[in-house]
Amino acid sequence: MASGSGHDAGGTGTSVVTRFAPSPTGFLHIGGARTALFNWLYARHTGGRYLLRIEDTDRARSTEPAIEAIFDGLDWLGLMGDEPATFQFARSGRHAEVAHALLEAGHAYRCYLTSEELAARRELAQAERRPFRIDSEWRDSSPEAWPADKPYVVRVKAPRDGETTIDDLVQGSITVANAELDDFILLRSDGTPTYMLAVVVDDHDMGVTHVIRGDDHINNAFRQLLIIRGMDAVEGGWPDPAYGHVPLIHGADGAKLSKRHGALGVDAYRDEMGILPEALFNYLLRLGWGHGDDEIISREQAVEWFDIGHVGKGASRFDLAKLQNLNGHYLREADDARLAALVAPRMAGAVDQALLARAMPVLKVRAKNLNELASGAAFLFARRPLAIEDKAAALLTDESRSLLGAVAQRLGMTNDWSLEALEEALKAMAAERGLGLGKLAQPLRAALTGQTTSPGIFDVLVLLGREESLARIDAQALPATAIHD
Repeated sequence: MASGSGHDAGGTGTSVVTRFAPSPTGFLHIGGARTALFNWLYARHTGGRYLLRIEDTDRARSTEPAIEAIFDGLDWLGLMGDEPATFQFARSGRHAEVAHALLEAGHAYRCYLTSEELAARRELAQAERRPFRIDSEWRDSSPEAWPADKPYVVRVKAPRDGETTIDDLVQGSITVANAELDDFILLRSDGTPTYMLAVVVDDHDMGVTHVIRGDDHINNAFRQLLIIRGMDAVEGGWPDPAYGHVPLIHGADGAKLSKRHGALGVDAYRDEMGILPEALFNYLLRLGWGHGDDEIISREQAVEWFDIGHVGKGASRFDLAKLQNLNGHYLREADDARLAALVAPRMAGAVDQALLARAMPVLKVRAKNLNELASGAAFLFARRPLAIEDKAAALLTDESRSLLGAVAQRLGMTNDWSLEALEEALKAMAAERGLGLGKLAQPLRAALTGQTTSPGIFDVLVLLGREESLARIDAQALPATAIHD
């Protein structure tokens, strides 16, 4: 029982259809976002379609806020489906229909074993130190033997001998002995379908040709093939999908990614960390896939270059510092008005977005996220009296405050408030006094921003404007006196 693929992995035969199928029990996490990305890219690369399915059969844990969070995260990354999403729970009747078709054809059976009987057999297997396998006496029973009015489940009839091979697009050839496959449940005793059945039926009905997902689903693939091949024998037209099982993402320490590594929802990277969508897109792309030494890869390049066969077999390591550095690159490339609109809500009080946009070229030079941009821009909108940080206050000695008085006097006579004119005036003043420019710039920065770090001092003066700059300097200055070093 070997597995081929009923579809052309290169996309030259049957049109490629991929899908991303999250369970709405929480946020869209990083691993899920990368799975969605790889599915989206493979569909785009091959000229196929990329679909979404919400696997909401766990009614107790599936929530509307979680569904909204998933759609919100996908939309932010530009990974929404090509068609409206399919909701699995709404298709329960269709899932049950397939289970009954398998039952009638002899590829599944009614099992009347009770939970107590199963528990006793499981305990016996543990006591005898052997793996537990379902070995139901109902597997080959005839309808005449079925008890009336007793609950039952519908189990798949797994083969007992031979082996199954999957030629995985990422992992390569994988073979499992059929004896390892159990007679898993298709329909519960209340008639509801299991996840294993629902996934297969939905993939078939949606026309999915390529199942690209985490490698924690490899074992599921062998089980799901039992349903696919059973239905192909029943009615035909159920080809095996091409499987691509992508390694999971680990933390920098090599352990499975968890919250302590930064395994947060995509919304946290956007809202709390101030990451741009194009940066996260690029970073997730490079987690386990590469194109030579290229680190900065545009969306268009990614579509052109991506091939699922080039995804590595080993786990990738999530590196938050690397993501921040990449984000810094995309901040520097981003449109200034767009950045201003993103940064403004992160700032206290009302801000002038036009001024914020004008400041972006000098603010984004060293920033790695939107929060750093907001922090760096805070001085522009601070109200007098300005709050002075301790380190900045230490620069405002009597001597430097007297210098500020002289600076205020010199700049007060300057009508041309341009970068060039201000630089010329302050450099001339420093030269006259035999001072390095830093001797003027450091206390001036403290007076203008309340901080020891800021954009270039001449940029600060221009952005604040003549009136506000002179008012801030005057607030910290002592009357000008002649100072000679």
